[in-house]
Amino acid sequence: MRPLRVGIVCPYSFDAPGGVQFHVRDLAEALRDQGHEVSVLAPAGEGTELPDVVTSAGRAVPVRYNGSVARLAFGPRTAARVRRWIDAGDFDVLHLHEPMTPSLSMLALWVAEGPVVATFHTSQVRSRALQIAHPLLRQSLEKISARIAVSEDARRTLVDHLGGDAVVVPNGVYVDAFDVAPEPRWQGTAQAPTIAFLGRLDEPRKGLQVLAQAAPGILRQVPGARFLVAGRGDTGRADAEALLGPDAASFEWLGGVSDADKAALLASADLYVAPQTGGESFGIVLVEAMSAGAGVVASDLGAFQRVLDDGAAGRLFTTGDPAALTRAVLGALADPQDTAERRRRASEFVRHFDWSTVTGQVLAVYEMAVAAAEALGDGRVRQDLAAERPAWLLGRRTRTEAGGDR
Repeated sequence: MRPLRVGIVCPYSFDAPGGVQFHVRDLAEALRDQGHEVSVLAPAGEGTELPDVVTSAGRAVPVRYNGSVARLAFGPRTAARVRRWIDAGDFDVLHLHEPMTPSLSMLALWVAEGPVVATFHTSQVRSRALQIAHPLLRQSLEKISARIAVSEDARRTLVDHLGGDAVVVPNGVYVDAFDVAPEPRWQGTAQAPTIAFLGRLDEPRKGLQVLAQAAPGILRQVPGARFLVAGRGDTGRADAEALLGPDAASFEWLGGVSDADKAALLASADLYVAPQTGGESFGIVLVEAMSAGAGVVASDLGAFQRVLDDGAAGRLFTTGDPAALTRAVLGALADPQDTAERRRRASEFVRHFDWSTVTGQVLAVYEMAVAAAEALGDGRVRQDLAAERPAWLLGRRTRTEAGGDR
């Protein structure tokens, strides 16, 4: 494929980066490594440290969304920034993440003209937000040339709420970046194993309270066990400590960690525990733990089952059940041979998620979108879509008015 000029839009702010932001950042880097020209537009507050590929669209405001707090940007001023960025980029492909979320991607979809690829990350059984947004955006969705879902769960959410279908392309990880030396202070022993947890502590769906309820049972059998908890959230920590009581002394609170420290933590821990209770469409942290060589114990969410090869690459327990988590952890610690075999399987299976594989799959979707647009002409926006856009978006100049096509 010839080098492409790719514009990627991230709806969530880089002020408090999470899975989608990291995915967008790493995809941009992977595309650049293959010779493509890439620009990313994302919300970010003044003073936020950004990768050189990211352009700030201004500050965002926190909004509760899908069991979490998303930082989004919307409105006339943001729309103007989106228009200017699209005009200046003159992209061959515009790649929008979560275009149904009221933020930059939705604004970019309203004003987009050329080939548009959309990636859907969300997994929900029922989404009131999608149900409300669909009638308002139905015609604009027709502008999307190709759809990607990051998992079968995200694809099912898309099909059930919006109709149509999507190609499943998983989130990517630089697998070899997690092949790092262990950090001695985080390593355990047979009598004092270390069990790691990473996640936002104030988000109940990340399952910290499930781990806190399971910990006493683990400590009764393995009194020397240490729990290493990485993530921000004072309220979540306080709630967990209240549940733990005297067992709180076995928890070490690491706060937010850098990418390097995260890799070292995962490479050092005997087990990585993922007790999430819902709202997970993929499970990128499981892939990172597998890449680092940690044994994995995870709730049996559909997305986690698929990432762990239906349990061959890690142990699964009943979602939200502290007693089941206790049994799974104790089983993994008591049978090191079985845990080692699951780790061996994980080291093979995780290659499916390496960016060397995933980037090629994304580029294949880009090629399909570009070919479809060329077959239909230059793919400019249809005039009958203007009726569903807010009045403050209608002042956009076309490429011809801005100086013509390349």
